[in-house]
Amino acid sequence: MKTLTALKRITVLFLATVFVLSCSDDDEIKVVEKAPETITELAVVTPELSTLVEALLVADGNLAAVLDNPSASLTVFAPTNDAFARFLAANNFASLDDVPKPVLTQVLLNHVMSGENVSGSLSTGYGKTLATEASSGANLSIFINTAGGVMLNNTSSVTMPDIDATNGVIHIVDEVIGLPSILDFATTNDDFSILVQALTRSDLTFDYVSALSTPSGSDPAPFTIFAPTNEAFVNLLGELGASGLSDIDEPTLKATLDLHAVAGANVVSSALTDNMMVGTLGGNITANVSGGATLTDANGRVSNIQVVDVQATNGVIHVIDKVVLPYTDGTIAAKVSSNANLSSLLAAVQAAGLVDVLNGATEYTVLAPTNEAFAAFLADNNFADLGSVPTDVLTQVLLNHVITGTVMSGDLVAGGSGYANTNATGAGDMPMSIFYDTSNGVMFNNSAMVSSADLAATNGVIHIVDKVIGLPSVVDHALANPSFSNLVAALGAADGDLVSVLSGNGPFTVLAPVNDGFTSFLADNNFASLGDVPTDALSQVLLNHVIGGTTFSTDLVSAGSGYSSTSATGAGDKPMSIYFNTSNGVQFNGVSTVALPDVVAANGVIHAVDKVIGLPTIATFATSNPALSILVETLAYADTGMPTVPYITTVSDAAAGPFTVFAPTNGAFGNLLTDLGASALTDIPTGTVDSVLLMHIVSGNIQSDGLPNGTVSTLGGDITADNTNFTLTNSNGTSNIVTSLVDIQAANGVVHVIDRVIR
Repeated sequence: MKTLTALKRITVLFLATVFVLSCSDDDEIKVVEKAPETITELAVVTPELSTLVEALLVADGNLAAVLDNPSASLTVFAPTNDAFARFLAANNFASLDDVPKPVLTQVLLNHVMSGENVSGSLSTGYGKTLATEASSGANLSIFINTAGGVMLNNTSSVTMPDIDATNGVIHIVDEVIGLPSILDFATTNDDFSILVQALTRSDLTFDYVSALSTPSGSDPAPFTIFAPTNEAFVNLLGELGASGLSDIDEPTLKATLDLHAVAGANVVSSALTDNMMVGTLGGNITANVSGGATLTDANGRVSNIQVVDVQATNGVIHVIDKVVLPYTDGTIAAKVSSNANLSSLLAAVQAAGLVDVLNGATEYTVLAPTNEAFAAFLADNNFADLGSVPTDVLTQVLLNHVITGTVMSGDLVAGGSGYANTNATGAGDMPMSIFYDTSNGVMFNNSAMVSSADLAATNGVIHIVDKVIGLPSVVDHALANPSFSNLVAALGAADGDLVSVLSGNGPFTVLAPVNDGFTSFLADNNFASLGDVPTDALSQVLLNHVIGGTTFSTDLVSAGSGYSSTSATGAGDKPMSIYFNTSNGVQFNGVSTVALPDVVAANGVIHAVDKVIGLPTIATFATSNPALSILVETLAYADTGMPTVPYITTVSDAAAGPFTVFAPTNGAFGNLLTDLGASALTDIPTGTVDSVLLMHIVSGNIQSDGLPNGTVSTLGGDITADNTNFTLTNSNGTSNIVTSLVDIQAANGVVHVIDRVIR
């Protein structure tokens, strides 16, 4: 009766706005017009919402008065008359009076949200309506999709947004928004499409669709569902090495789905606690909330709860980022021990004392050689049996089959090819590298092929392989990677049996040009093929890519720039120098950049580079080192006059010399300009520059330890050397300190860097 009275009050109020009473001038009766203001008032004067107004009257709870409350702040999605007509027909109701009042009330409340949400403030995701779930009283969720307009629960679209009221806002919609079930929310959100595919697979022995549509109050509702996203399922398929859901057998799929559902309880996120056992249809999983809500399955896999409390009429959904899996019985060690074809591996693991490692909690990927593979390994290495293999060697060989973390075959195929680190120890006590290539199956180090992939264990995964993977040398790594095929061919063609050299103990640091680098080298030097390169010259070029010891990329970056010696020989049969600079990547001699660093072998480390590093001249070292840039400019400036020698040509000629060059730094040239009162090199006559440069050049290849204590004859005159204090003095008595940058050895001479210009 109160609702009817309120509606009559509102109706009379608005009828008053229609009539204007005509009176004589003597009649001073006036009608004060009242414009509609509240949500209810606006609905009353909107013809297309007349059924909504009637529904508000019929429903429980005096809803017309609720929406008329001037102090409220509400958002109402208002279905049109046509929308209500379709709703009644679809549910076999002759009229609104036939709809049970509690149901009608909840349906109407499912169109109302707290707060004023204009269309521009809505975004794709979940909101809460004033409707409630029966067992918990929790407010129902509503899925808002703004990808194309505004759509609600994937059924009702906003046709007229943002009708402003004094107590909120109205959005007119084209369908009545029914009360959503768990299944409705699953099918509404596109991010659950793979979950829906799983729930509806035709071979399942349980009807999840019917179960999850069970209305509230009927067994087994309500439900608590942990719903994996599409990304979670994609990651699972990759983890299992499966191409699709069809690759997962029905018992496994059903057992997995059961672990995501709790029956008979509407468990909201606030009810979750640390170490809480959650009893699903498939068994217990563990919930934790500290540091973010998570679920942990029986395998120790952790799923993060990304979205909580998506409330339906028959349960609640929590969105998770990883699929929960049934318990997989057995550690890696247990799986190996139970496989008769891996008995030799088991014996090797026991002999090396690695059983506890493979039984532990740390996840590993194990490349497991078969018994036949071990038999071949023993024969190839002249071992009578496993007991004949030194324990330290056996341990390292086995650890070279163990990668930390779980790497499924799908991960490898997705990568195509590349390197991983094993638990074996390589040069410099760094983890050994292993090369994988999936262009034809899955192969490791170009020797061991995966014959059976993705055998799951509680602490990782096993891939069975057909060969024992030996400890690789730098040559083995070059042979395994097709990107180094030109390097391998060059090593075979060069003088000196470099393959045997680089297979030795080392350790070596090898700057390994990729195939394109060799192609460019041949073209730049007018060679049609590697066979056209003189074998002695090819040998020296290749040795110029080999540095003694192990130098990792972190060592280079830490140093910033500097010089090392290669295995090539320069003038005077001295070790050739190589300059590195890490200001823009890691670059050698200013021409070759590291494309892939730190491929670790048993006897060294490889850095893949993009260019072949030719034999350097004095000019190479002058142009590659930024600290000598003014020296290069000075040589070029002298060449513009009438120089005693053509400087740039001479220092660039590998066959010239040899020369010993005292190379002033940029700072030294700056001091020279100051001393001469010049602002630039061009202020100094080229003839003067020529005579100055000659004072820095000595015939012959004189290393720092060969500098005399006495006279040194330069091309420009005599100077005095003090080898004890490492100084040079000209005829005027001006001293120049030879810096620590000495013995920079090129093909046509040697460079010593000095801190003052000799004149």
